[in-house]
Amino acid sequence: MDQQTAEALKAFTQRYYDAWQKQKGTEPRSEELYGVPSPCLVSTDEDAVFWRPEPFAPEATLEAVERALDIVVQPPLHTFYTTQFAGDMPAAFGGHKLTLLQVWSPDDFQRVQENLIGHLVTQKRLKLSPTLFIGTLDSELDIISVCNLTGEVLLETVGTSRRTTLSASVASFLSHLEPLL
Repeated sequence: MDQQTAEALKAFTQRYYDAWQKQKGTEPRSEELYGVPSPCLVSTDEDAVFWRPEPFAPEATLEAVERALDIVVQPPLHTFYTTQFAGDMPAAFGGHKLTLLQVWSPDDFQRVQENLIGHLVTQKRLKLSPTLFIGTLDSELDIISVCNLTGEVLLETVGTSRRTTLSASVASFLSHLEPLL
């Protein structure tokens, strides 16, 4: 496990959780995850769930992604997706509003791996260097991704070679994220 990435993810999640509690007086709330079981589910109301981060268990890696494409995934990406169960978290980085993607449950972890494989297959077909996504933006074509060759965090336009480096590492990126509610 990449300790720097794990600590930076936990620290951002705590900043997000604390901001939510301070502003709204509850755990973070999600309408999108209503009715979906999760270890981090605290309570529900008529149309939403309230959650708190929980340690990822049992221990896992993105080995299925590696096997499917015969690649080695950067260690920070394994850590990013297997440190905790949590809801997706809106955030800001360098003027960009984004949603930091998180794994909600063991079933969701399976779905995330399948989506990562699909993303990598498309890149391979288009002869683009491999990236793995960690966030989304309002534009359906733009994502926050990690270059699997360098470990840099990128603003990427899906299906194109258009990529802008945002941060030298996942840990640095997470350390500079600001929660948005």
